[in-house]
Amino acid sequence: MSLPQRWTKPTELEDSAEEIMEIQMGPSHPATHGTIKFNLKLDGERIVDCDVEIGYLHRAFEKMCEQGTWTQAFPYTDRLNYASPMINNVAFALAAEKLLGLETPERCKYARTIMSEIARIADHLTCLGMSAVELGAQTAGFYTIEARELLYDLIEAVSGARVTVTWCRLGGVAHDLPSDFGQRLKAAFKHLDAILADCDHLLSRNRVFLDRMVGVGKLSIEDALSFSLTGPLLRACGIPYDVRKAAPYLVYDRLDFEVPVGSHGDNYDRFMVRFEEIRQSMRILEQAVAQLPEGPIMVEDPRVALPPKERVYNSIEGLMNHFKLIMEGVKVPAGEAYHAVEGANGELGFYLVSDGSGRPYRVRVRPPCFFGMAGLGRMLIGHMIPDIITTFGMINMIGGECDR
Repeated sequence: MSLPQRWTKPTELEDSAEEIMEIQMGPSHPATHGTIKFNLKLDGERIVDCDVEIGYLHRAFEKMCEQGTWTQAFPYTDRLNYASPMINNVAFALAAEKLLGLETPERCKYARTIMSEIARIADHLTCLGMSAVELGAQTAGFYTIEARELLYDLIEAVSGARVTVTWCRLGGVAHDLPSDFGQRLKAAFKHLDAILADCDHLLSRNRVFLDRMVGVGKLSIEDALSFSLTGPLLRACGIPYDVRKAAPYLVYDRLDFEVPVGSHGDNYDRFMVRFEEIRQSMRILEQAVAQLPEGPIMVEDPRVALPPKERVYNSIEGLMNHFKLIMEGVKVPAGEAYHAVEGANGELGFYLVSDGSGRPYRVRVRPPCFFGMAGLGRMLIGHMIPDIITTFGMINMIGGECDR
């Protein structure tokens, strides 16, 4: 089946003062996630202008991190993009370890890479499934939820939690991968392949889905760059920027994978880029598990790593070491550092400043979907009111990550 002709923005829109209606959509609208408000200017049902307000969901994430120790910041990072918290954990750990000058063990690097890719797949499944539901494809939404549960089982087996994992530590991770992790992953992929095939058959050539997605929310390369977009939003425009390739971290430079790109920068391309990224993440995981070395998962440095509970309970030295790290925190050398990783929505970066104490002096986060929301108004101009739903869904705005 050939794709429908892509929609082009009208060259002229009726914008006389008598014809333009101003209306507010959200934040109580069920599709605006409770915080977003669209200030619309409409010519009939066509959008002439759209001013996007991200709302007030400021939970003081950065300031809360500055009130606790470096280790106590990890539970806060879970609640940024709660659809892929493992990636948030890893990003903060890498930025802090950059200040410390720490090199983590090889097994830890592989474990962080593996769990980051599992989190990426879970995040994309959440985005694609819920976007399909908003178009009426309830069955596809149920399928992606089923697939996500397979991955949550793996995350729970490693961290003991499903969503707010708090798995990373400075210098390593809290728990090692189970001995049968490779077999579990292989079994999960077998079911995941079948589910992805079903979703592909349901959506990729569905006339209603294509009509609602193709040509909608188009953004030029120039506009995408001017809004500092990254991740699937930028790659859908045809620019293959991926932090894992541009500035490799962990073990991504040892793994063979491709960066999917689109060509039109519309919602259909954004959907398909995310869909193909799931395949590439599965490819990464198969290689990483095959290469996974034996060894420790934490640096052997009493100034950073918490001692084992056996030492804490049975020796005064272990107890004192534990007490100092918990009460005073890891003493991170004074300085500043920025480290970025490829989050599910794009470049996720942490800028950290240390004054040499056990608490961060300043914490700043670069949330990728915040920049996506900045470009949303431009994507909607010339489209209809129902197109807000599909375009907003492809931004994959996560409130916790977007709050400023």
